[in-house]
Amino acid sequence: MFFEYPYLLWLEILPAALLALYVFREWTGRVPHMRVSTIIPWKKGSTLATEILCHLPMALLTASMALLIFATARPRSSSTLETVQAEGIDIVLTMDVSTSMLARDFTPDRLNAAKDIAIEFIAGRPTDRMAIVVFAGESYTQCPLTTDRASLINLMKEVQTDLIEDGTAIGDGLATAVARIKDSEAKSRVVILMTDGVNNCGSITPQTAAQIAKEFGIRVYTIGVGANGTAPYPVMTPWGPRVQDVEVKIDEDVLKDIASQTGGRYFRATDKTKLAEIYAEIGKMETSRISVDSFPVYQELFEKYARAALILMLLFFVFEIVLIRRLP
Repeated sequence: MFFEYPYLLWLEILPAALLALYVFREWTGRVPHMRVSTIIPWKKGSTLATEILCHLPMALLTASMALLIFATARPRSSSTLETVQAEGIDIVLTMDVSTSMLARDFTPDRLNAAKDIAIEFIAGRPTDRMAIVVFAGESYTQCPLTTDRASLINLMKEVQTDLIEDGTAIGDGLATAVARIKDSEAKSRVVILMTDGVNNCGSITPQTAAQIAKEFGIRVYTIGVGANGTAPYPVMTPWGPRVQDVEVKIDEDVLKDIASQTGGRYFRATDKTKLAEIYAEIGKMETSRISVDSFPVYQELFEKYARAALILMLLFFVFEIVLIRRLP
């Protein structure tokens, strides 16, 4: 045990001096007194117990003062623990938010299923910095690189369609992700790009974005999302919204080319379970380098001394106000 403010322990002189003054006055008899003809009435009611109780309030008061000063000096204890620390990886989750992500071949739909799996992925990698980029007809950064898991998860929950122009600008989405991570000093920089369509708009082609990622040494994992064949999709008709089967079109050749150029891999997710397995597989491939480090862990001890001082002070008031006045 050690003290954060050891110089405050000099204040222990105060309760010691107060106790010494009390003892001196008791021994020398220099206390207020009066002369009486006989002390027989007092002798009859006086016992050893009552004589001890008369001095108990003073003992409680000085003890509580001493403990309070002890607590104010902030006693602490420390122990050295070992912790496993990881050399973090920088990851940008790049998600397609075009309206086709509302298809219901996933439960409840592609977008919400992808968000749920991404949130689990974020929560499972506490040592990595992550960012979120979304794209449809254009792209933007939903969350910059951060280790704040709570903010990442909250911002991932807020991802939705219809906030930007509809379409599928895969090249723009990848280029935005690369711009977010290119200046990172992490030894491993990764983009996980997920889409359910074919590149049909944007100012940067997917091939150009892949070349830029390759130049900066950024590995890109691509995921094609959608069932084989057709998928139920909500469409607006003159009679209200209806669910119709629409053909699933994913430009797998482009996604495979992006992954191949950058040293990543292409995956096809046909349902939510498969998507979860893909994220788990990417997580295994992108492992962190582990190092063991030691650090001191401090435990605050002042609370128990302060609590003891409070209890003694309350006992002081009880004896002083209630019991002493009833002593004969």
